[in-house]
Amino acid sequence: MTRPYATRVVASRGFTLIEVLVALLIVAIALTSMSVTMGGMLNNATTLRERTYASWIAQNKIVEYRLSNEIPEVGTSSGEVDYANAVWEWEAEVLETGVENLLRVDVAVGLAGSDAVVRVVTGFVGEPIAPGQSNRAWSTGGARGSDDADGEGSRR
Repeated sequence: MTRPYATRVVASRGFTLIEVLVALLIVAIALTSMSVTMGGMLNNATTLRERTYASWIAQNKIVEYRLSNEIPEVGTSSGEVDYANAVWEWEAEVLETGVENLLRVDVAVGLAGSDAVVRVVTGFVGEPIAPGQSNRAWSTGGARGSDDADGEGSRR
């Protein structure tokens, strides 16, 4: 018996051209956004590295002022330093604080040849103290636990 309206079943043989193009478009958009994100992450890593190096250079300059055992003159000084395969410029400004023998030091650091400042670090420098005298102010006169007036008594 033959059917007057016989239906043919068409077997699916794969994706159509339009489906493939839409899938490629989606993949292209995803890869583009991933590459933009990765580029931003690399830029952030470079910026953080530069800020860290600049901070170290500025802190080293403040420590140099402290270790020189001299009160620095109020004013501005500058220089260059080779650090981490780059040349860096620093500018230190020594300012009065209003407290006797205590000065404020602002050190700005940037890459040589660039007007941009990468990092500014502030520190304080005081009057130098003779070696071995740094804790003298804390240990003289009526120290807690002392039995005699000169503070040289035994501790309990």
